Amino acid sequence: MYIRYLVISVLFLFVAATVQGCSKEMIGGAAVGAAGVGAAYEYQNKKQMDRLEEDFKAGNITKEEYLKRKEDIKSGSIIY
Repeated sequence: MYIRYLVISVLFLFVAATVQGCSKEMIGGAAVGAAGVGAAYEYQNKKQMDRLEEDFKAGNITKEEYLKRKEDIKSGSIIY
């Protein structure tokens, strides 16, 4: 779900940069910014996965809940 917002944001940045006739530096800056947003998003997924692992190992959640939540995190991630 969040990946959709990320993709839409990146596309919006590229379209806005090209429509305004920005220089190559501006388009490159937008790409770097979009990459930074993507990296922050994946870092958040990593933190969620780590917390999920801790909860499962501590016995706070069942195996079914663990697998369901793990799949939810994977579905919104590029790396996992």
